[in-house]
Amino acid sequence: MHVAVAIVSYRSHRDVAACLAALAADAHGDFEVIICENGGDEAMTALRAVVPAALPRGQAVRAVQAEHNLGFAGGVNRCLAETPGVDAWWILNPDTEPRPDALAKMVRRLEQGDCDAVGCVLALGDGRIQSYGGAWSAAMARAVSIGYGAPADNPVDGGAVERAQNYLNGASMLVGRRFVDRTGPLREDYFLYCEEVEWCLRARQAGMRLGFAPEAFVLHQGGTSTGNAPSIRDRSTLSVYLAERNRLNLTRDCYPALLLPATVAALGLLLVRFGRARAWRQLRDALRGWAAGIRNERGPPQRLTPTPAPSSAGA
Repeated sequence: MHVAVAIVSYRSHRDVAACLAALAADAHGDFEVIICENGGDEAMTALRAVVPAALPRGQAVRAVQAEHNLGFAGGVNRCLAETPGVDAWWILNPDTEPRPDALAKMVRRLEQGDCDAVGCVLALGDGRIQSYGGAWSAAMARAVSIGYGAPADNPVDGGAVERAQNYLNGASMLVGRRFVDRTGPLREDYFLYCEEVEWCLRARQAGMRLGFAPEAFVLHQGGTSTGNAPSIRDRSTLSVYLAERNRLNLTRDCYPALLLPATVAALGLLLVRFGRARAWRQLRDALRGWAAGIRNERGPPQRLTPTPAPSSAGA
């Protein structure tokens, strides 16, 4: 199975370099890397300075520059379009470092033939689990990360995860050709956040099945480009605003009959979550995003001044 590793960068050349170093050791071997840089001319220059033409074992690495910031969904779609002849795509965040057997384990699960896309174990840098997979609660317009907070070395029941999940975490997901052909591309009007959830929900409606590779381990630093920091009081304007906006847009797109109760539930959840943490700026940003979701606003936010992302994003 020939795989294209699809990485979307936004001024993340340092993260990309570390990710490529980890990929160079992957046991699967039969892959190429395609990177879409969303961050403009200077970012592309910085990326080219750290991206080789090939990894040490010969896997081709290619970077393309987006004409403007396409967001995560648009960047992934550009990567898909640039690699039409592959068997599968490994959508991988630039701030991840996969273990050497991660892709091999995910490919093995996909090759079993009873699923069309595969997730993995995503772990945070502090030794806790970020996600095995995700369960979207339609009535609450809420994403639940399965396994969140568990010790990273805990054993995991792969079958139980597959029964519970209805979406895969977009930081690391292997999607087969049938998944893409039948589902279509990601929705670019989300720009950032919830786009992989909508993609997976739409795929399931088209009969696609989601798998999980419990032995595939990927370290995820998290939020280095978007400012989606682990601490709720450190989260950027952009990440908070778009997460709240898009949970309502996803409900409108996938569960229109639940839009009214989900809108009320989303308001209650954000008031509790940010209010309890005394994260007053983030509460303001969340309310603005919630209101934008009610208005069905789409695409990149036009009148939003984002809080700068952490310096590790390379901005």
